Amino acid sequence: MELSECFSWQGRQIVWGRAGSGPAVVFCHGTPFSSLVWQPFAEMLSRDFTVYLWDMPGYGRSSKHAEHPVHFGVHAEAFAALLSHWELDRPHVVAHDIGGGVSLRTHLTLGVPYASLLLADVVAIPPSGSPFFRFVKDRPGVMDELPAYIHTAVVRTYIGGASHRGLRTDDLYALVQPWTGQDGQPAFYRQIADYDESFLEENERRLGDIDIPVRILWGEQDAWLPAEVAGRLRSLIPGARLSLIGEAGHLVQYDTPVVLMDEVRTWLSAV
Repeated sequence: MELSECFSWQGRQIVWGRAGSGPAVVFCHGTPFSSLVWQPFAEMLSRDFTVYLWDMPGYGRSSKHAEHPVHFGVHAEAFAALLSHWELDRPHVVAHDIGGGVSLRTHLTLGVPYASLLLADVVAIPPSGSPFFRFVKDRPGVMDELPAYIHTAVVRTYIGGASHRGLRTDDLYALVQPWTGQDGQPAFYRQIADYDESFLEENERRLGDIDIPVRILWGEQDAWLPAEVAGRLRSLIPGARLSLIGEAGHLVQYDTPVVLMDEVRTWLSAV
């Protein structure tokens, strides 16, 4: 599934793609990833649904301008604008990592309606962030001047640690590649510097207002966001259902793709 379309928004270029027919399902990726993590799932679901993929501004193939903030607030506004551009009314939303926080803010603060929400290993409530993420966040500027080859090695190790089973070489390369080069390397540290947990605190205060079906899936071996976070999140969302996925880390899409695909399809078919 190609991301062959481009949406211009506030000076940013947001790449996106659409495939299939049927009820609308929108996938939201997290950091430091892109829509690539959801691509095989979207392709499979396009047999029964109209699926949408997009790269958040500052990520993947979307623009990475230094003057553009990339915090939760910006991404939520971009998501709301994109849903309006697509003329979608109450789509199903499937989110991973900070895509969870973004989709929750879009719904709770900006008032965009969804049909349902599936949250997989999401950054949704504080505290958040892997040890490396917090290290960089707490030391602004320290990593900016790394030689390119050392930066690439750091990002490879960081992203590789999100998987419990280990990533294939070609998958790891594809996830790392957007963060390399003159645009990618500074963009990687910029999205960490712009990270603002106050948006998650605001989300947390509003979670009790959710009145749509919510499903939570979590890798039981998630080293970035332990399963205890999933239990707390479930307790804050009325009626939410939680399942832990064994032998899966934070990148559940790569660790247990068949199990995740079955869970997503079953959920979407039911709601």
